[in-house]
Amino acid sequence: MAIASPVSQRQTETALLLLTFTTGLIDAVSVLVLGHVFVANMTGNVVFLGFWFASHTVVDLTAAVVAFTCFLSGTILGGRLVRHLSGDVRVWIATALGVEAVLLVVLAILSGTGVLHYHDDTKLVLIAGLATAFGIQHSTARQFGIQELTTTVLTSTIVGIGVDSKLAGGTGARQPLRIAVVATMGFGALVGATLTRFTVAPIIGMAAAVVAVSAAVFWFGRPPE
Repeated sequence: MAIASPVSQRQTETALLLLTFTTGLIDAVSVLVLGHVFVANMTGNVVFLGFWFASHTVVDLTAAVVAFTCFLSGTILGGRLVRHLSGDVRVWIATALGVEAVLLVVLAILSGTGVLHYHDDTKLVLIAGLATAFGIQHSTARQFGIQELTTTVLTSTIVGIGVDSKLAGGTGARQPLRIAVVATMGFGALVGATLTRFTVAPIIGMAAAVVAVSAAVFWFGRPPE
């Protein structure tokens, strides 16, 4: 059963779109810098794990295993938070997104100061932390029951664009939101990919800031009428 958002529908969608932006931003870092691995979109990692039995693959399979395992761990943590704190929805969301933001800040500091590197085994710690953060994010966002805004998965949203379009005989009623979701994640990926040419750690810090803004929308936003 979906949990009612403590803020209006428009504010809820805005906050979740901000989280969707961070998905594109950080997956750009993980794919382009950390070795062809996703930390938010797990579908790609499941496919990569299938490559385990194929020879001469260029994918870092260890990284894929770490990302998959830690993302799942993040969803477990997110599930425990919602079950223990959802009696006060604002507190629950602030806690869940606060944990994500703090984790991202710590990772930004550790990578920015050279404690974690991008091209040796210490990158696995970075991958693990990022995947855990986005596992928490996904398990939190999906509680609102907005199919298009799980913040880390686009496949069903893209299917909805086609199936419910006027070309397919549908009404196209939810198309603006669906298109906005796809565009937002794509824009996040564009920003992330562009910035990785110059820097990495500040991108993770940027993601933390965006998550914090999303949390603020849920905390300070007006309740639905």
